[in-house]
Amino acid sequence: MQPAIVAEGLKKRFGRVEAVRGVSFEVRPGEIFAFLGPNGAGKTTTVHMLTTLLRPSAGRAEVAGFDVVAAPTEVRRRIGVVFQDPSLDRELTARENLYIHGRIYGLGGPALREKIGEVLRLVELEPVADRPVKQFSGGMKRRLELARALVHRPRVLFLDEPTLGLDPQTRAHVWDYIRAMKVEAGLTLFLTTHYMDEAEALADRVAIIDRGEIIALGTVEELIRRIGGELLYLRPEGKGRCRPLPGVRNCRELPDGRLLLEVEDAASALPRVLEALLAGGQRVREVTLRRPTLNDVFIRLTGRELRDELTRPGPAGWRGRR
Repeated sequence: MQPAIVAEGLKKRFGRVEAVRGVSFEVRPGEIFAFLGPNGAGKTTTVHMLTTLLRPSAGRAEVAGFDVVAAPTEVRRRIGVVFQDPSLDRELTARENLYIHGRIYGLGGPALREKIGEVLRLVELEPVADRPVKQFSGGMKRRLELARALVHRPRVLFLDEPTLGLDPQTRAHVWDYIRAMKVEAGLTLFLTTHYMDEAEALADRVAIIDRGEIIALGTVEELIRRIGGELLYLRPEGKGRCRPLPGVRNCRELPDGRLLLEVEDAASALPRVLEALLAGGQRVREVTLRRPTLNDVFIRLTGRELRDELTRPGPAGWRGRR
């Protein structure tokens, strides 16, 4: 099948700053594809190029079979977009916002009214459809924006940080609506996020982007297998210091004084690690064991936490015995 989205060497410069540095990927029809990275990594710039709002400085991209530069109008007819910042008319009702959107796309009559009712039911806003949007909570507004993006029956839906600023319960509800849209509307979804749990919960595949470049791409399990093994968090007395330790593949000093150790088998490595630390005069007060996550993949690839800003120097990279 033809890919829903194709990007080949896509670049975007703003003066001397290269915000996107030659990204290449394909999104399969019907999948949820997540662009995961910190603020300033190039996620929104990439979305703006794919949705024809920005012209690429180099490279090419196709969405729904049409080139974003050569045929922008055809692309726009086939996509829906939910941007980071709200773009609803607060003085109008939910139904009126949806009606105006449908008319812009040339819809009208009974077909438009039927579609408006359908998307309102999908996001559970039908009971409040005739209330002004200014009376809506943040979560209700987000759900209305999702509904609006579906009115004209797009083939590809772009969601730029769809749960930014929402409380955990509302975020979980939005996730449910996103899953429902994939199943019920048969959509391809391109999602940008800096939330690890969001990418893990929703995405069929994840591309990790950092400083304008894709540094990893695959399913969540494929990315986590890059690390393999298990992770030990040790809290020594005083600030922990990395040193060569038996059974430890990598070690990282965390800002809170703990040590993060990457081991193949925690059960066999932990006694030897504790013995070696004690012999070196370092007692351990707390030990935590867990399996790797996407955040650990990001740390391994970049040497810093996902939540760190790009302007801040990253902490010490992974060190230890190879």
